[in-house]
Amino acid sequence: MIKIHFIGCEAKHPDNFVFHIPKGHDCWLLLHIHTPALFLVDGQLKEYPAHCAVLYQPHQKIYYRASIDQYINDWILFDSDEAYVINSKLPYGIPFPLDDPLYCHKLFQLLNTEHIFNKDFKVSSVDYLFRILFNKLHESYLHNNISPNYYNLIKLRVQIHNNPGHHWTVAEMAKQIHLSPGYLQAIYKNTFGISCMEDVINSRIRLAKEYLMQDFKSIAEIATLCGYNNIEHFCRQFKKLTGVAPGAFRAGCTKKHDR
Repeated sequence: MIKIHFIGCEAKHPDNFVFHIPKGHDCWLLLHIHTPALFLVDGQLKEYPAHCAVLYQPHQKIYYRASIDQYINDWILFDSDEAYVINSKLPYGIPFPLDDPLYCHKLFQLLNTEHIFNKDFKVSSVDYLFRILFNKLHESYLHNNISPNYYNLIKLRVQIHNNPGHHWTVAEMAKQIHLSPGYLQAIYKNTFGISCMEDVINSRIRLAKEYLMQDFKSIAEIATLCGYNNIEHFCRQFKKLTGVAPGAFRAGCTKKHDR
């Protein structure tokens, strides 16, 4: 069971902020830092970049402070008897970079909402959210390939997946995150295992499938909504990736619904 004592999201502190608890808390403390900060690790004060997480176990010495004009973090003080917490392989008191800080921040926000509003399923909702959060923490801790451009690539990929109908070009994407087109293509594929334009195409075909299953827009309308100026080009790409033409895909979906 998880019991949240206190939780804060995007807590802002001035440049002279210092948090020093020599004997630690009686419970667990989890931080997600939005800005760079100085942490005492192995007796030395070290600066860690933004988008890091750090987990303190009960009664562990805590010392960290701001290192720039403002310090911002998400934080949770909690008790737990869950094995995924008490037997965690995460390092204690040592910050590590998060590979999807925005996702983790949203989990903090959801936990804050569950903590504030005493709903009927609060206990189970908090437990599920905590399990997801710790899964993300472990994924991040095991991910040792977070480059300086990684967070910009994540934002770009989210934009692509959320708006596949936009007329994306490599040049536009590269300009958006201040890289050369060639370098963007190289690090995008190295990071995600797929080229940026392949990601665009896959996202467009996924969206097209959703429209085709709804069965109320024409194939020409769907092609336009998915970012294609040419219906023949859309049909060729759709068949290349799915093995069937858009019309056949729609017909197959209709037969399934009629059963």
